[in-house]
Amino acid sequence: MTERKSYPAIEAQRATGDWNPFWDSIFELDPDYLETFLAFRAVPQNGPLPQKYKELIFIAINVATTHLWPSGARRHIQNALEAGATKEEILEVIQLTSIMGIHSMTMGLPILMEEFEKFEKKFSEK
Repeated sequence: MTERKSYPAIEAQRATGDWNPFWDSIFELDPDYLETFLAFRAVPQNGPLPQKYKELIFIAINVATTHLWPSGARRHIQNALEAGATKEEILEVIQLTSIMGIHSMTMGLPILMEEFEKFEKKFSEK
């Protein structure tokens, strides 16, 4: 009979009720990876920053243009409200995070202008 391996980080995360259903699939495929990931993820959560601020940061991460994880945003908005954040504070975090998206324009527009000038020059010479 094989001994069942213990996964303390997974068990601790499940116990909080803050479980991402996606993690069930990872657990089925590679429980050791999930255990390591959740243990690593838990390190900054045990520091001195109040939970409300941690949740606001998690919201920012989840709504960021480079992440866009709706279930995480929803979960951390719920957690932030429970930790005492106001609707207005959460909205401000989302607004501040949305500024990241403007970089698509500040990077892309100059490139567009340069390439369009090259394109026009190429065809005006013919």
